[in-house]
Amino acid sequence: MRGATQARWAACAVAVALTATACGGGDDSGGGGGGGGGGGADGIVSSSWGDPQNPLEPANTNEVQGGKVLDMVFRGLKRYDPKTGEAKNMLAEKIESTDAQNFTITLKDGWTFSNGEKVTAKSFVDAWNYGAALKNNQKNAYFFGYIEGYDKVHPETGKASADTLSGLKVVNDRTFTAKLSQKFSLWPDTLGYPAFAPLPRTFFTDHAGWLSKPVGNGPYAIQKYAKGSSMKLRKWDKYPGEDKARNGGVDLKVYTDNNTAYTDLTAGNLDLVDDVPASQLKNVKSDLGGRYINTPAGIIQTLAFPFYDKKWDTDKAVKVRQGLSMAINRDQITSQIFQKTRTPASDWTSPVLGEEGGFKKGLCGAPCEYDKAQAKKLIQEGGGIPGGQLKITYNADTGSHKEWVDAICNSINNVMGNNRACVGGPVGTFADFRNQVTQQKLTGPWRAGWQMDYPLIQNFLQPLYYTNASSNDGKWSNKKFDGLVDKANAESDKAKAITTFQDAERVLADQMPVIPLWYQNGSAGYSDRISDVSLNQFSVPVYEQIKVK
Repeated sequence: MRGATQARWAACAVAVALTATACGGGDDSGGGGGGGGGGGADGIVSSSWGDPQNPLEPANTNEVQGGKVLDMVFRGLKRYDPKTGEAKNMLAEKIESTDAQNFTITLKDGWTFSNGEKVTAKSFVDAWNYGAALKNNQKNAYFFGYIEGYDKVHPETGKASADTLSGLKVVNDRTFTAKLSQKFSLWPDTLGYPAFAPLPRTFFTDHAGWLSKPVGNGPYAIQKYAKGSSMKLRKWDKYPGEDKARNGGVDLKVYTDNNTAYTDLTAGNLDLVDDVPASQLKNVKSDLGGRYINTPAGIIQTLAFPFYDKKWDTDKAVKVRQGLSMAINRDQITSQIFQKTRTPASDWTSPVLGEEGGFKKGLCGAPCEYDKAQAKKLIQEGGGIPGGQLKITYNADTGSHKEWVDAICNSINNVMGNNRACVGGPVGTFADFRNQVTQQKLTGPWRAGWQMDYPLIQNFLQPLYYTNASSNDGKWSNKKFDGLVDKANAESDKAKAITTFQDAERVLADQMPVIPLWYQNGSAGYSDRISDVSLNQFSVPVYEQIKVK
């Protein structure tokens, strides 16, 4: 989802609008947060959070904070194993095809939404049609682009000529079919992405009411949401899945400073932070001991460029972008700032895919290696930094971004021999930052990244760099890249498909539409009040497995 991996902070200490129970105990908290309240199966886990950019419509959420909630509130046809990332059937009893283009989906029986409504084939078909429709302006509409008829309900230009996807047909309550516009043998493995979640009738009949308190079919139900401060989720006792919540619920709390969240954790006022701030990495083991998690995740951090601004979309600008990439001392930054919780990136995917899944160390080649002399030469040959100064925009409220952005600028300034060649451009909040990105207000690079939606090499490439893709915020477009992605998707042999996707990556190395920085580990710290804490391969806590003592 998760275009631009987001920081994840939430807080009671700094959000005065929160009730006292947001920090533990009282009213409807069901046990409270860290340092107070009940325990056992009814105990409430308090966890840091960042406010989502958009309302929690599954097809309109493509960032981590909203996705974190969707993962608790919804279950789809597939779910990715928290340990391995494997796409396993959840609501799907079976997904069958004889030609990699026409699929028959059969649902398991006995699933309902938390309001008691039965989950049927129509729940999926209606949700997918809503997500795809141009008029609904859903950020993840592109994920339905493989289904036949998408060009009619969501044309690139002009008005839609159809309201529903012609490739979707309801057969009966438990069966529907999907016809794709081209072969895509791995398509079923994408269906664990939250955009493909089913929706209840109330989503359509009382949309405003649903947005104020979303209703899903996952192990948790939303009890209360105060935008900008907190969300209370409680265990749904009638949840039919095997992955039932082992706690009474989760209180997500919005922090505006991740160091405050960490301080609350160490003070016993918070149970869980799911991203340890860079400034605390030197102390975290002594502070938390065995209650610190540092594990590889399907996340890559990058710098993106605005190709809608013509000065970045020229043949000469390619050299500037490659030179800037070579001016960044990744080894030094990941070692000194991140204490080796990041690994310098040498391609555009993630090591969690493994070599069999498409990761190829060093595929980027020289453009991703620090070379001070060559970096300056390329930037000068490309006409210099557009506008004379590189301003890297980032959100200042979460994620320790200032430290590494300043370090990148120091590295570039050192190469250029000019201490003002590169500067950081902080934006107060994540929501404001993302709005500037999506509204194309930025004229220079910004901190970006990707947390995989599903463990396929395709997911690291197509949503971000394919022409007009859902998370292609910089609006880069390249026909050769697009053609290779199309060819890879149509390939029924997985090994051949991966090789073709890697050929598409080589186009990225030639053009450098974004600069790969480093692969990110998932990091978390938790209180001694809870146990069985883990992060999945997306670096998100597996909330339903957490136990409260």
